[in-house]
Amino acid sequence: MYHSKILGLGKYVPENVVTNEDLSKLMTTNDEWIQERTGIKERRHIKKGDGNSTAEMGFKAAKQAIERSEIDKKDIDLIVFATLSPDYYFPGCGVQIQEKLGIDTCPALDVRNQCSGFVYGISVADQFIKTGMYKNVLVIGSENHSGGLDMTDRSRHVSVIFGDGAGAAVLSRSNDDSKILSTHLHSEGKFIDELSLRGPSTEYWVPEIIADNPQEDIPYYPKMNGQLVFKNAIVRFSEVINEGLQHNNLTKEDIDMFIPHQANLRISQYIQQKFQLKDEQVYNNIQKYGNTTAASIPIALTEAWEDGLIQRGDLVVLAAFGSGFTWGSVIIRW
Repeated sequence: MYHSKILGLGKYVPENVVTNEDLSKLMTTNDEWIQERTGIKERRHIKKGDGNSTAEMGFKAAKQAIERSEIDKKDIDLIVFATLSPDYYFPGCGVQIQEKLGIDTCPALDVRNQCSGFVYGISVADQFIKTGMYKNVLVIGSENHSGGLDMTDRSRHVSVIFGDGAGAAVLSRSNDDSKILSTHLHSEGKFIDELSLRGPSTEYWVPEIIADNPQEDIPYYPKMNGQLVFKNAIVRFSEVINEGLQHNNLTKEDIDMFIPHQANLRISQYIQQKFQLKDEQVYNNIQKYGNTTAASIPIALTEAWEDGLIQRGDLVVLAAFGSGFTWGSVIIRW
């Protein structure tokens, strides 16, 4: 059986910085309230006219990852694109990336697993490489949250959390000890409505939404049961990290770098304390980007690598939890 490794990483975030103070001018909130509950100080939002979209940001991150991998873009055998905010209802963003990269033909697969989308995407890529079907797989996580947020008091507990951005990784066949050791995926659909956006969809088309729903219950804005999500997240994060470690006969003492999905700084800090990890063993950047959902782990992973915090031979653990509920982990020997 083959193994896969991460050959190149890339990221892109819009230039437009939106601070907590900026949001306080749009809704009843303040910097202290947001930081205390989420750890977020600022986030990036697409600005009208800047040319960005979910696919465009994904393309920019992918281009950087391919350049750093030092392979030709035409050697990409598969594109896996994770997002909850595609440019089109259909088709998905994967085919847009194929076109933007100028690849004549290439299979493109779209993943709709929200916060755990990149982890699911890495797992899909890893399996295709392990079976020998593909050699080089491009995995992208990209989100344009700002285009669909309700910037009023009605949704202030949700809208202050999210930001825009993209991250990407090129996975390739590994012939050495640098490889993805294992991936672990889960879901629990009974919590589907606790963190969701129900329309527009075949159930809620736009005219029906406007006609049939009162202002306080608009299904095309995201809704979240924050306390329930938090309680489930800290349990599932711990479980899926331990699952990955045990599968590879490793312990928490073997972890060199832990990169969690950037959902809430309080969740990351709780997991850090539970696994007795030092500050330098955990990478968080939610303070400056907010929650970028499928893009959060690849952005953080790219920055940690750029900053020299990940070295060859390190054990790197990725873990995510989010809407669905879905969650997962990736155990990597760098």
